[in-house]
Amino acid sequence: MKFRGLRWWILGLVFLAAVLNYVDRQTLFVLAPTIQRDLGMDDREYADVLNLFLLAYTVAYLISGKLVDRLGTRGGTALFVVWWSLANMATAWVQGVRSMGSCRFLLGLGEAGIWPAASKAVSEWFPPRERALAIGLYTMGATVGAALTPYVVIPLATHELPKGLPLFDSWFGSQSGWRVAFLLTGLAGFLWLIPWLLLYRHPRHSKRITPEESALIAESEEMASTGGAWSWRQVLAFRPMWLLLVGRLLTDPVWYFYQFWFAKYLGTQHGLDQRSLTVTWVIYTAAGIGSLAGGWFSGLLVKGGKSPLSSRLRVMLGCAILMPLSILIPGCGGLSSTMILTACTVFASLAWLINLSAIVVDIVPRHSLGTVFSVVAAGSSLGGIAMNMLVAAMVSGPPVKAGGFLDQGFRSLFGPLLTSVQGQGYGPWFLAMALLHPLALIILKAGGIQRHRAGCDRS
Repeated sequence: MKFRGLRWWILGLVFLAAVLNYVDRQTLFVLAPTIQRDLGMDDREYADVLNLFLLAYTVAYLISGKLVDRLGTRGGTALFVVWWSLANMATAWVQGVRSMGSCRFLLGLGEAGIWPAASKAVSEWFPPRERALAIGLYTMGATVGAALTPYVVIPLATHELPKGLPLFDSWFGSQSGWRVAFLLTGLAGFLWLIPWLLLYRHPRHSKRITPEESALIAESEEMASTGGAWSWRQVLAFRPMWLLLVGRLLTDPVWYFYQFWFAKYLGTQHGLDQRSLTVTWVIYTAAGIGSLAGGWFSGLLVKGGKSPLSSRLRVMLGCAILMPLSILIPGCGGLSSTMILTACTVFASLAWLINLSAIVVDIVPRHSLGTVFSVVAAGSSLGGIAMNMLVAAMVSGPPVKAGGFLDQGFRSLFGPLLTSVQGQGYGPWFLAMALLHPLALIILKAGGIQRHRAGCDRS
């Protein structure tokens, strides 16, 4: 059976994988107040758990790109989904901070791989003029997943299970609500695997692709680089990779903050309870719109005759101009004005991220795209770790418990910085978020990213 527009069906499955990825990721963040109370976890321990996830995420990024390049998009993606789904299900049985940290570490090892796999799928199935939009669409899956999570997991966590379910009682006891949420959201990944394994093949090997679409993809194949996969030495010598890594290290912490901490910020600053935190759908909707708009607009510029690289950078400039709105958020007295300003900055942050990711796909030869994308994305999780440490110090004040190894290591490197912001609340972080994107754009421009020839091959 032939599918018209098969590449969009493929993209739909990648979109759903991103939804599941973020539902499994966000379950902890949405239920954090309840879980922290049940497990006796303070904010610094919460930050340590987040950082174990991000540490594994960083390690997995460095490995998963090579795995995707070696195993192929189909097999690599299936491996990652199975791994993170099992890790999420295992979270239902945690008993304390250490077991929670272990499960989040395992989750991070699996979840990072979907992004280099998704970028490789886009490079295999989409011509250059459609790639930014395709990246925007599957990234919107992450924001849709984040927006849906409160509506899925809060009812699961607060719903009283029917009487006569001794299996759940024996497994989970009185804390069954949030534990069931982890169990059921993890199971969803195995349902996703069925259509993925049935449908996905490389375009050259697919029996379901139409001749017209095959010709369209073959045209872009002709423009793809030839040669063998880069060695690690070649990857590390590729200067644009380091510029893009720094760009993500500086700017991705903004999006991580809204995922990991913003619900807690609303609870602290605006007195929202667990059920009221469903209002965060506004933020994730803005992120999804930003993902689409960023990809659509740069694609429009490409169709108008601009080079892909120039188009991405123009959109990123507009995003950097919007980010200083972050400074105004802590001063908002009402929830409505807080959400409006936050939505604007999240919109800009995601439109920026889409175009930064598209630059990687534009300029890296396809045979090594997974590897380079992974190294660039590792900067994202390193920036997220630093953000967690800073924000935890800002909101917690002096530590009252011995820190974990991540906390102690970060303090040994950045002790004076942590001391300077300790106990000052969220304000300094909102100021930092106003400046990070403009700074990253200056570094990209000064480093000459705009002079790099798209699709060049160093093999």
